[in-house]
Amino acid sequence: MEIRPILASLRRHRIPALLIVLEIALACAVLCNAVFMIGQRVADIHMRNAIDEQGISVISLNGADPARAGSDIPRNLAALRGVAGVTAVAVTTGMPLDTNAALMGFTTTSEGKSNVNTAEYFLGSGGEQALGLHLLQGRYFNTDEYANSDLKGFQSTGHAMLITLSDAQRLWPGQSALGKLLYSDNASWTVVGVVADVLAQEPAFSGGDGRYSSVFFPLRPQVALNDYVLRSAPRDRDRIVREAVQVLGKLEPSGVVGGKTYTAMREDYFADTSSMVWMLVLVCVVMLAVTVFGIVGLTSFWVQQRRRQIGIRRAVGATRGHILSYFRTENFLLSTAGVLAGMALAFGINLYLMTHYEMSRMPWYYLPCSAIALWLLGQLAVLGPALRAAAVPPVVATRSV
Repeated sequence: MEIRPILASLRRHRIPALLIVLEIALACAVLCNAVFMIGQRVADIHMRNAIDEQGISVISLNGADPARAGSDIPRNLAALRGVAGVTAVAVTTGMPLDTNAALMGFTTTSEGKSNVNTAEYFLGSGGEQALGLHLLQGRYFNTDEYANSDLKGFQSTGHAMLITLSDAQRLWPGQSALGKLLYSDNASWTVVGVVADVLAQEPAFSGGDGRYSSVFFPLRPQVALNDYVLRSAPRDRDRIVREAVQVLGKLEPSGVVGGKTYTAMREDYFADTSSMVWMLVLVCVVMLAVTVFGIVGLTSFWVQQRRRQIGIRRAVGATRGHILSYFRTENFLLSTAGVLAGMALAFGINLYLMTHYEMSRMPWYYLPCSAIALWLLGQLAVLGPALRAAAVPPVVATRSV
């Protein structure tokens, strides 16, 4: 296909050609960044979490008598162990990905700025088994550590803690974390165990490196422990939630009891992220639809404007394939110009988002992938008008002018 006649024709139709180029450039820039953001958000939703998510149910109890917590909590735990199918039960101050995050900053020295901003959880006896934590190094809490740990200003008065593998590697790269100290507000705790990575709430992992920044402390039974964690086979969770709510409701008639599976809790936590993903998908669909309709509309207009030119070419021997190839090549040239401008614009938008909104750098392969997608989309969009142009008989075309 000779390119020179196509370029000459585009110079005579500068404004429509420029509109298509700008439309494709904008679509490319939006598509690259939107798809990248969708990928990041989807990755967040599906991040691994080293607890037994499928087997955990959480029963919350609020409004219980604080003065009786020391005796009521062991009683409640014993009653919940009696629910059929429960293999482990414990009480905690909160759960990973709970909407009410408890955060604390820690340092590796007694003086200095915070090294990590960490989600913290206080576990009653047996909390490790109920959550399904995976011990990688060291040990879990012992009986004395549970019995002698209290809360003061939402800090543990004990001296033992568990940390995640990500924090261990981040705080002491190339070293063992066991026996090391973490400090906060003139208090210190010894790392007695390292567990597999547990997801932290958003305020803790904003910035990327701390998404698995979580610490665990032992705690004796007291009123602050108001989430009962029950572990079972996944098939029994829904039934166990119903029965456990009934059991605690009878034992604590003045309290407010609620329950849900951990998978439902995780879905609730990422509900806003899921909504953002669908909104970005809608933006991509609308942008691509506008681009397709724009190409179809302008190409159809050009076909009507060039009926005489098409008829003359058909009369001197051009086949339908030649006419079809002409319009497809023309669209490819316009798409290429738009894609090149769009990739530059996409890169600039990504730099702006990185500077002002802590966005990650977009991988380079998003640019060629978006370019290929828009090339294919352009070819599909121009196909209908090009086929109509190729179907015009030479005699009808020349007489219609």
